[in-house]
Amino acid sequence: MAENTKKWEEDARRYATYIKLEKRLAANSVESYMRDLRQFANFILRMWDLPPRKVEPQMIERYMAWLYDRGREKTSQARALSGIKSFFNFLMISDRIESSPAEFIQMPKIGRQLPDILSTDEIDRIIASVDPSTVKGLRDQAMLEVLYSCGLRVSELTALKIQDLFFGEGYIRVIGKGDKQRIVPISSTARERIHRYLEKRPEVHSGEETLFLNNRGGQLTRVMVFTLLKQAAKRAGIDKRISPHTFRHSFATHLLEGGASIRQVQELLGHESILTTEIYTHLDDSHLRRTVEEHLPI
Repeated sequence: MAENTKKWEEDARRYATYIKLEKRLAANSVESYMRDLRQFANFILRMWDLPPRKVEPQMIERYMAWLYDRGREKTSQARALSGIKSFFNFLMISDRIESSPAEFIQMPKIGRQLPDILSTDEIDRIIASVDPSTVKGLRDQAMLEVLYSCGLRVSELTALKIQDLFFGEGYIRVIGKGDKQRIVPISSTARERIHRYLEKRPEVHSGEETLFLNNRGGQLTRVMVFTLLKQAAKRAGIDKRISPHTFRHSFATHLLEGGASIRQVQELLGHESILTTEIYTHLDDSHLRRTVEEHLPI
């Protein structure tokens, strides 16, 4: 068993380097993939004591059944299988195996649970509930305006730097997943709120200055943004499941309802696949199916 364990560890180290440097996954994503892979490797070693290149499809199916029996949710099962497929694909492209034993194993069917969305009136009420008489209030109003009107992930919002603002051209530069950059138009209202915040914000001297600062002059965390949004929604009297991602869902849905193509929304959201964009919308299924089919590559 020790010899096969060593082979798993060697391949896992190579795979970790691959997804970090080649696929450019974030550190927490790499850790999640590796944690799932370690559990899978332990299962294979315990049951059959085999190296990665000897794994067969039925063994993976047995592992998926084991996850099911342990009460793992379908989303968790799907993530685990996705990681297994990725690992064996890596072994294939690095010529360590000829074919992937996971290739024809189907993903668990996951029902789509659509999150709540907000109307433009509700979003306006949330932003208006923030008191702009303080620097914090000016910051919060500007952040919430940018979060919605640019359709940003909360991590993209907190990472924005002053150097990413190109107001003369009417856009901002966003650093998304995998450090991929995209250009997003910014509304005149968002520009105005940022200007008002910057006029009152304390000076911070650094090479790359973060736009939205916490009380100590550092970068805000995701939890801080989530908390201030929940508080604002409560003041506005809105009783819905709300998170920073709710603004992003609402942004995408409003654009599609207003006539934007799903390809345009995909680019604004920074999705690699247009199929990912589909789950961010609340339009009826027939419309979604038609718009997705229209824009899929042949």
